[in-house]
Amino acid sequence: MKSSVAKIQMTGLDALFGEAPVQAAGDQIQEIALAELHSFKDHPFHVVDDEKMQEMAESVAQYGVLVPGIVRPRSEGGYELVAGHRRKRASELTGKSTMSVIVRDMDDDEATIIMVDSNLQREKILPSEKAFAYRMKIEAMKRKAGRPCKNGAPLGPHSLNGKSRDILAEKSPDSKSQIQRYIRLTELIPKLLGLVDLEKLSLRPAVELSYLPLDGQELLYDVIEGKAFGPPSMEQAKKLREYGERTELTTSLIIDILSDEKPTPVKITLKKKCLSQYFPKEYTQQQMEEVIFSLLETWKSQQKGALPNDSDG
Repeated sequence: MKSSVAKIQMTGLDALFGEAPVQAAGDQIQEIALAELHSFKDHPFHVVDDEKMQEMAESVAQYGVLVPGIVRPRSEGGYELVAGHRRKRASELTGKSTMSVIVRDMDDDEATIIMVDSNLQREKILPSEKAFAYRMKIEAMKRKAGRPCKNGAPLGPHSLNGKSRDILAEKSPDSKSQIQRYIRLTELIPKLLGLVDLEKLSLRPAVELSYLPLDGQELLYDVIEGKAFGPPSMEQAKKLREYGERTELTTSLIIDILSDEKPTPVKITLKKKCLSQYFPKEYTQQQMEEVIFSLLETWKSQQKGALPNDSDG
């Protein structure tokens, strides 16, 4: 393993391990065998052996896991990882047999919320990861809002003190409208969602395509995969959605729509030197675009004198 000590020294502990977990009464840090630590069910975040993982592994080899993971006991034995999947992998790569964790009893919804929150602050997150993470958290929040309090008083949606996306956006790096877009991506077939992750299909056209029936999405992907056409533009995606809502999509119809001459796009060039003063240096082009579009949406709504009327969903 090549040495990256200089890089590790420049990388904050939060970037490598995430923020230190908030300790609750009765929490104790324990050393648990890696073989006893099992992945969170339907964990939406990928653990990849990339350069960042190499940095983390080198840090773990030298200093150990500085920020403990969070786990909960499993009824079938062992523990379920709530936070710490990448730390576990780094420990495995360095040949360690145990990892420092906080063992905490929590229900499924509490565990889901902690799992999502502990990952959303990472530097690079794929659109598909955000999509399923946001959906899992918002569903958990809604379920918790409908539960009775410990004193027996019933709770309802009003207990969230506002729309669930508003609450979610308060602790997330994205606006509520952007969160809604990401959640729509979960309606895409995996093959189209993969194109979004690869930055071959832009977010907003992908959202339009998510309203197509699944068989229509399959036909569209087959046409794109045939390499005769690239992924649809925003206008083409809107047309596909419009036709898909009133008739059955066919291969020939999809080809006709994708064959339409694309309008000459308005091109605005923003120099990287000018943008760099507003964004962290590790931001990708897609992350910058998302922030810019989010700010433009806010500006547009302010010109109209009202905020966007997003319905809760």
